[in-house]
Amino acid sequence: MPDLEGRAIRIRFLPALSAGSRKLYSQRAYGQPVYAGTFIRKRRIVLDLELARKPRELVRILTHELFHFAWVRMGNQTRRSYEDLLHREWIERARGELGWSAELRKAMLSGNPGSRTHPKWRDYSCESFCDTAAWLYSGIASHQEFTLAHRHRKRRAEWFHATFLGRRIPI
Repeated sequence: MPDLEGRAIRIRFLPALSAGSRKLYSQRAYGQPVYAGTFIRKRRIVLDLELARKPRELVRILTHELFHFAWVRMGNQTRRSYEDLLHREWIERARGELGWSAELRKAMLSGNPGSRTHPKWRDYSCESFCDTAAWLYSGIASHQEFTLAHRHRKRRAEWFHATFLGRRIPI
């Protein structure tokens, strides 16, 4: 994991997380089950208590959530550069992703990824960035959610190294 810098982020564990209507719930029979939720402005991450018993998955999910903070602090030029990489993959008809959150959003794009300003494209770009960071920095070599072809993984890893090598990543 590269060095991260920024104000403290509070992390809390709650049982049986789910998300719906842009809200996070604990122990409620509502929404889609999730492992985590991030609140950028409040500088808070909530993780499902189940992850405390799954250390490998905890590292992967926590890395993903931390990189949500990096995404919003990268600056437009850097985000556009990552989006260019994704657009190239789209043109090359790359299948798969490096996590279900990006995979789900990629499937919602259907046919044409649309413009950068389209909310679905922005959502996909962010989730792809965070899933890629989790794949790259969590130390987990294989996972059932790592379905993106090797050549695309290699290109993403090169982008991350070129963008962040020798730098602290602001979160």
